[in-house]
Order: sequence, then C-alpha cells, then structure tokens
Amino acid sequence: MREHLLAVDVGTGSARAGVFDLSGRQLARCVVPISVHQPLPKHMEQDSEEIWSAVCGTVKAALAESGITAAQVLAIGFDATCSLVVRDRHGRPLSVSETRSPTLDTILWMDHRALEETEYCNAIADPLLERFGGRLSVEMQIPKLLWLKRHRPELWAESAHIFDLCDFLTWRATGSEKRSHSALASKWGYTPEAPGAPPIDYYRKVGLGDVTDRAGLPALSQQPDQAIGRLSRISAQELGLDEQCLVAPGLIDAYAGTTGLFAAGERPNVKLDAEAVLIAGTSSCIVRLSSEPVSGPGCWGAFRDAAIPGLWLTEAGQSASGAFLDYIVTQHPAGGIPMKARHRAILDGIAECLASEGPDFGLPISILPDLHGTRSPVSDPMLTGTIAGLDLDRSERSLLRLYWRSCVALACSIRHIIEHPPRRAGAPKQLLLAGGLADHPLLAQLYADATGCDVFVPIDCDAVLLGCALHAAVAAGAFSTSAEAGSQMRYAMKHFPPSPKRQQALARDHALLKAMMRHREELAALASTQARVPDAISLAI
Repeated sequence: MREHLLAVDVGTGSARAGVFDLSGRQLARCVVPISVHQPLPKHMEQDSEEIWSAVCGTVKAALAESGITAAQVLAIGFDATCSLVVRDRHGRPLSVSETRSPTLDTILWMDHRALEETEYCNAIADPLLERFGGRLSVEMQIPKLLWLKRHRPELWAESAHIFDLCDFLTWRATGSEKRSHSALASKWGYTPEAPGAPPIDYYRKVGLGDVTDRAGLPALSQQPDQAIGRLSRISAQELGLDEQCLVAPGLIDAYAGTTGLFAAGERPNVKLDAEAVLIAGTSSCIVRLSSEPVSGPGCWGAFRDAAIPGLWLTEAGQSASGAFLDYIVTQHPAGGIPMKARHRAILDGIAECLASEGPDFGLPISILPDLHGTRSPVSDPMLTGTIAGLDLDRSERSLLRLYWRSCVALACSIRHIIEHPPRRAGAPKQLLLAGGLADHPLLAQLYADATGCDVFVPIDCDAVLLGCALHAAVAAGAFSTSAEAGSQMRYAMKHFPPSPKRQQALARDHALLKAMMRHREELAALASTQARVPDAISLAI
C-alpha cells in the first residue's frame, strides 16, 4: 500500500527531505548542504547538478532512515527558493557566471546583479506591477531574465529551458514541461488565479518578447491540486524510488511552510484576517491568506492558489534575517562557523544573560538590520544597515550582546512591517512561526513580545516539509482538499503569549529602530548634497 509521502525542501544552503505517513507523522528527516558561490559583488550562484545530487542524497538517506520501501511511497513534493536555473535545448547547463564556470547555471534568489534591469522594468507602466506592491523586486525572475538577455546574449540565444528552481526539480524528476502556479504567479508575473497565463504584453514592453521560447514557458500554469506526472525511470533510480511515485507541482519554499502551518497546525480558531505566518530562514517571509485579494505597497500579491487552492496569498518580509545573523557570527572574532548548532549555543548563552541582567542586556548597541536592502513596507534593494554602539571588546560576551541586539532589531522590524499592512488586510492577532531557529523558545518569545501577537510554534514538526508533503498528498488524490488533508495530518503547536513587561522594553527598541531609519535618510540626504556640491563643502570645512 502506498501510504507514505516524501517532501523535499531546497533552501539557500541545503536540501532536506522528510518522510511522512498520511496521518502527518514524520518518520525521518535528513539534510545535505549545498554550495553558494559569490564570484563578484551582488552575484550569487549555484550549480543545479549539485542541487539535484543533494536532493537525491537526502531522499535516499531519509528513505533508509524511515525503514519504508520505494513501493510504499505515494508521491513526492518539492519546494525551493525562487532561484533561476538556465539550460539549453538539450537540457544541459548554461553558465550564468561572469567566470564562465560551466556548472554555475543558477542565479540564486538573493543575487542582486539585475538592479538596473529592475528599475527599468518598474519604470514601465503596467497593471502587472500592482500585483507586486507597485514594484518588481530584484529577487524576481523578470529582471534576472532581462539581465541575461542584455549582458549574456550568446547564452540567451542558446537557452531553451529557464526554470524557477522548484520547477527545475519537477522537470528533472519527471521530464514534464509543466510549471507550477506557485512560482509562475508569484515570480514570473502570470495571472494570479490558477491556471494562470503569461503576461505577454508586459514581457514585450520590457524587451522580453521572446522569453516564452527562450525559457520554454507554458501557455498556462499547473493547477496546484493536480500531479505533474510520475517519476521518470532515470530519476526514480537516482532518488531510490520507483516509477509509480507521483510528483506534485513545485512550491515556493515559504508557501510550503504557509500550507503546513495554516492547514495542519493546532491553535485557536480565528478569522483569516487575524492570522499571519512568519517563515524565518535566510530571509523572512510574512504571509497572509484571505478569501478575497489583498494587495498594497511593499507587498507581493495577491495570488490565488499559490499555496492553498482557493485562497489568496499576500507576502511581505525581510530580505535578510538568517543571513544577517550568519554575518554577525562570521564577522565577530568569537563567532566561528555559523552552523545551526553554533546559533543555538549563542541563543542559550543569551538566555542566561537575560535571566541575570534583564532586558537591557546588549545596550547601548542599536541595529538597523537592512544589510541586503528591504522588501517591506518599503521595497528598496539599495538600502543598507547600521550597527551603533560598538566597542573594542572581542570576547564571547560581546558576541552575545551583538547577536541579541541583532535579534531584537529583526523582531522590531517585523513589528514595523505588520504595522504597515496593505489595505483591508487587518492586524494579525496570531502569528504562526516556523523555519530556521524559530523553534528556539527565546526567539519565539521575542517575536511574541515585539509584535504583541500570540505566537504558535510547531512541536516536533518541520512545518515546511509537512506542508510540502500535505500538498503532495492532495495532488496525488489521497485527500480531496488541503483542509481535509490538514485535519488528518494535524500536529501540536506551543503557545507563546506576549509579556506586557517585556513589551515595554521592546517599545523602546522599536523607537530606536525608527530613529535609525530617520537617521539613515538624513545621512543619505547629506551624502547626496556633498556629491552635488563638493567645492562648497570643501570650503566650509
């Protein structure tokens, strides 16, 4: 009997796989790292063959750990970051790297090489932009595609398959040219309701009139509740599965987490507009679901059927959160390698300091954490961050102080985003938290205190993988709807209510964050003035 599911999540630095039964019980979970290459500033690249190898390795390991056989697996689902994979007409990799390294065929989602192309796209009036808060993001695919056409015309002429990463994975698994609505609607500009159609007029306006041929784009996106197909013979062998295994349409990784949290997490029943999801990884995504489309500045969406069929999705977030904490660890003399175990050890040390010293621990350090630009409530990839209050201390304690103040700044930034919702979105009262270090109680409580929301965190469950598995179960026909699947794959969540006492201290920290935002604007204005009148400034000095 085929009563098990495989879920694969491909993040920025790793691929992980989980094995689940149809009751939602996780039987195994394995992780394999993936390399990130940064040959030039703002250029971040990966090797899709390495990614596929990592996927195969983690699936085989998870299958072995679970103790089940290939014949017991009903379906496999893939979710991934919105990176861009480029292949020729034979399916062979095409190098996107300025180094011309032949294996680097993938532009990572957080690559910012297409800043000029993003501004060009945003200067062309079109109703499409309204679905993306008035501005496309440099993280999306249209600017990246335009960069490839402008800067690598020889590559553009050779390309015939250009994929969102989750669609590359389903193509590699099945050989099917079908593409997921989750990726095409949210990153390629397809119409927001599945099955969506490509924005041909806008593509032509920005100079991408031939993109459907160069990328191999379908006329319509794949319905989320219909399987892409079955595993090919070769892919079944590579994954350690069999050809009877069904393959679900791909999902954007944050939307897989949204599916798992909304559909299956146990918590008090509230209206949709009173709830939000926070997926905290390399970046942080705040996702709202609604029965009607909700959109506004600094938000992406609304897209229907991008996570849960029948519901509209709106997304906001931070461009770098986990990446910022990694940066803090690697730059500090006492930091070390930013593995998850190191992050957890730092958080455990901070918890001891807070218990003995109180909420002022880490002051006077104040931080503006926008080292990779911002998504919300202002979309600006050029904004930068600030760290104030540093001294010459190089000890472990100084690392704890800096790291904690970084966490506080990130949490206050999430509050700032939530306080600037799109029109008709409403203020969330419950925040469902998953991803990265979300299961550490110190951070869960911090987000509750910073936002004033009741925070709910999965207990012993990887919500992103479970959401991917749940999505695969529906696509394979095991359940008729996501709601039915969620009722069968239920898991417990821990409640972190906000503490009024800690909220008072965080109100001060939120005020510090907003002051630093104002100071950033003032400094930018002064720098701009100096650039315009250097002689006058020189004379004044």
